[in-house]
Amino acid sequence: MEVIHASRLDSTFRSEVAAKFRTEKDPEDFLNCLVCGMCVAGCPYYDLHEHADPRRFIRKVALGMREDVLMDTFIWACTMCGRCTMNCPMNVDIAGVVRTIRGNFGLRAPGFLQDVVESQIKTGNQMDITTEEYLETLEWMEEELQAEVGDPEAKIPVDKEGADFLFLWDPREIKYYPQDVQNIAKIFWAAGANWTCSSRWWDCTHYALFNGNDEESQVLIKRYAEEYKRLKVKELVVTECGHATRAQRWGRKVWLNGADYPVRNVVQLMAEWIEAGRLQLDPTRNPEPVTFHDPCNLVRKEGIIEEPRYCVQQAVTDFREMWPNRRDNYCCGGGGGLLAMGKDIHPYRIAKGKLKAEQIEKTGAKIVCTPCHNCFDQLNDVIKHYGLGVKVQHVHHLVGNALILPDKG
Repeated sequence: MEVIHASRLDSTFRSEVAAKFRTEKDPEDFLNCLVCGMCVAGCPYYDLHEHADPRRFIRKVALGMREDVLMDTFIWACTMCGRCTMNCPMNVDIAGVVRTIRGNFGLRAPGFLQDVVESQIKTGNQMDITTEEYLETLEWMEEELQAEVGDPEAKIPVDKEGADFLFLWDPREIKYYPQDVQNIAKIFWAAGANWTCSSRWWDCTHYALFNGNDEESQVLIKRYAEEYKRLKVKELVVTECGHATRAQRWGRKVWLNGADYPVRNVVQLMAEWIEAGRLQLDPTRNPEPVTFHDPCNLVRKEGIIEEPRYCVQQAVTDFREMWPNRRDNYCCGGGGGLLAMGKDIHPYRIAKGKLKAEQIEKTGAKIVCTPCHNCFDQLNDVIKHYGLGVKVQHVHHLVGNALILPDKG
C-alpha cells in the first residue's frame, strides 16, 4: 500500500481546481467522490494498460496531492470519453477534471496538440490552409457537383446572408478529402437546402477542448458566434466531427456566458430530410455489411444517438450493431486529443483500440461507419494495426452513395 505523506498535501489544490473548472454543473461535484470504484468498473481500459485508474486520480485531486497529480500520466492517457461518469453514483465528471488540470496548471500536452491549437488561432484553421486555397477548393468542388448532378445552378454558397444553415467544415475535408465537400454539397442540393459557408471562420474543429485552455477556447468559439450574427443565419451546422459538435454546442454556453444560438450536427439534418422524404435513398447501392461506431462526444456527451443510426439504416441493406453500443459503446481510443499526442501516447492509443478492433471483428462487418473525423483516423490506425481488412466511412458517404438524384429540371 502506498504511503501518503501529509506534508505533500496541498489543501488549496482542490479549491483551485474547482475555481478553474468550466462546467454547466457544480464545479465542486468531484469532491462528492465516494471512492466506491464504480468509475473503475465503467472504464473499459482499466486493465489494458498502465495509468488508467480514474478512482486513484480523482482521489489524488480531492486529497490535494498537487505534485502527484500534475505528474500523473493519467492526465494524457485518459481519452476523456465520460464512460466512468455514467457509472458514478455521484455523477462525478472525471473527464472535466482531467480537462481542467490539463489546461490550467502550466502543463503542455505531449506531441503536437498545442501546435494545432496555436495554428488555428493564428490562421483560422488547424492546417494552415489559406483563404485562397479554401475558396478555390469550394469552387472546384462546385464545378464537380454541377457535373455530377447535371445542374449548372448547383452551388456551394459562400457568405450568403439570411441562409437557414451556416455549414462548418473540418479542414481534413478541404485539404485531404475534397470529394467529401462535393458529397455533402450534393446532399444539401438534393434536399433543396438554403445554406452557406463562411469565407472567414469555417474550421469547426476545436483542439482547445482537449488541451484544456479556456482562454483559447473562448477565442475560437467567439468567431463562430460572430459569423452567426454577421451572416444572419438561422443555425450553425457542424460536419461529421464529434468533438467539434461538442465544442460548438456545449462550448457556447460555458465560454460565451450562456450564449444559446442553435447548433446541430449534419447527421441530424440528414435524418430529418430522409424522414421527410426530401432525400430518397436506394439502400441496395450499399450491399456490404455495415456496423456503427458511436463517437463519445457526439453520443455520450451530446445525446445524438439515433439520428446517425437512422441515416445508416436507411442507406444500407445489412446493418449490424456492435456490442455494447450507443451510450455504452467503447471510445475508439483516439479521443481526448490522444490522436495528436505523438509517440509517447501512441502505445496507450493502440492498446485502447484493441477493444474496438474486437468489437468490429465480432460483427463481421466490412464497413465501420462513424460520424467523426478523429474516430475515422483512429479507426483506420486500429484496423491496420490489428489486420481487420475493414473500410471506414462517414454517414454522408453511405447516404450520398445511396442517394437517388432528384430531377431539378
